[in-house]
Amino acid sequence: MSSPAAAPPAPSSLKRVVTASLIGTTIEWYDFFLYGSAAALVFDKLFFPGSDPLVGTLLAFLTYAVGFVARPVGALVFGHYGDRLGRKRLLVVSLLMMGGATFAIGLLPTHAQIGSLAAVLLTMLRLVQGFALGGEWGGAVLLVSEHGDARRRGYWASWPQTGAPAGQLLATAVLAVLTAVLPDPAFESWGWRVPFLLSGVLVLLGLWIRLSVDESPVFKAALARAEARKAEARKAEGEAAEAAPLPTVLREHWRDVLIAMGARMAENIGYYVITAFVLTYGTKHLEMGRQTVLNAVLIASAVHFAVIPVWGALSDRWGRRPVYLLGAAGIGLWAFPFFRLLDTESFGPVLLAVTVGLVLHGAMYAPQAAFFSELFATRVRYSGASIGSQFSSVAAGAPAPLIATALLADFGSATPVALYLIAAALLTLLAVGVAKETRMRDLERIGEDGVDGVDGAADGNGGADTGPSSGSVSAAGPR
Repeated sequence: MSSPAAAPPAPSSLKRVVTASLIGTTIEWYDFFLYGSAAALVFDKLFFPGSDPLVGTLLAFLTYAVGFVARPVGALVFGHYGDRLGRKRLLVVSLLMMGGATFAIGLLPTHAQIGSLAAVLLTMLRLVQGFALGGEWGGAVLLVSEHGDARRRGYWASWPQTGAPAGQLLATAVLAVLTAVLPDPAFESWGWRVPFLLSGVLVLLGLWIRLSVDESPVFKAALARAEARKAEARKAEGEAAEAAPLPTVLREHWRDVLIAMGARMAENIGYYVITAFVLTYGTKHLEMGRQTVLNAVLIASAVHFAVIPVWGALSDRWGRRPVYLLGAAGIGLWAFPFFRLLDTESFGPVLLAVTVGLVLHGAMYAPQAAFFSELFATRVRYSGASIGSQFSSVAAGAPAPLIATALLADFGSATPVALYLIAAALLTLLAVGVAKETRMRDLERIGEDGVDGVDGAADGNGGADTGPSSGSVSAAGPR
């Protein structure tokens, strides 16, 4: 039994969904990135004192990496229940968890007050942050992707992606203001707590906005079809159990999961080297002022925010793969110039290095939301997109600042770090290069009756790829 296709949402409804997703992701990324910036600037002194400056930073980044380890667990749990219960409910839960953990970090006693227990508590709260973020990304981008139409999906789905630079911008701006107006002793004593406590106010705002939007119409239609099939099965054979999303996606979409994981290598590693490790490289290795590096990241993040929707719109015209491949190749080619510009220790070249790096990163990050959404069928889409995105973060973003800092400590040079970036770019070029173009796929038809859901009638170029996708949805679960 099939249900009628969901009517396309009104423009005002779509814009409200986009706004809710953007604000929610901005708050969650603010919380997550704030930790990374604080780890690079002050956590070594507050929670790991008595170490060599680079060793202390390594320990601080180790707790930073713990958050990434928790992200795949969050992806599994939130993906499973997001595919069963809906996108909206799980997004509310993730926001509350992330905000609560960040607020609690702002109240933590330091090593000087309670000794090693401070680092233990910090690590536990970082685990909660990572778990929440692991479920956030997939739900936020799917809520927008499944509300919009195929023609402009890349553009609209790129807006939740701007939550990352917006969160980075907000976190860096708050830290930049505090470091500018407070002397170092005051900032290290209490000033660093202010941006973490601010999260409590932001979460209340995000919660109010997220509760105002509707569930994805594509998900509601798929859920209705599933209930109808289950009712028919009960009449015919008794009770039929619906296949769980996780084993279904791993069995029938394993190739798509691997493509998503490979696609994230250059994007994830590049981003954290450019925005987190650059603080360590600039302040600890080059001995530049905090304010200089923070201001460069601040301005570059604003540019990053502006270019992501542009890259998303271009992916609607050119395709997801060409735009993504351009960004991956660009990051690899920019690796050595990036560090050469930083080594000048002048604000202008440093700003140029970070800005160009983030613009190239945006070419991968912008189409990623639509690209990953278009890989998976509806009832496994939250699980598939989240697993592909977050499992790769353990090998990519989690150790990136840690590996880069260790390479810098061992070799005293940025050359190994540049080679590390180039290797990540090659992995992404390979993964995206073997993928099929997904632009113009009908999200309701992916996996249905062995077809990939490409709407060839909608766009001559978009309909060129008509081969079967790597997986289809089990008959036990809605498509």
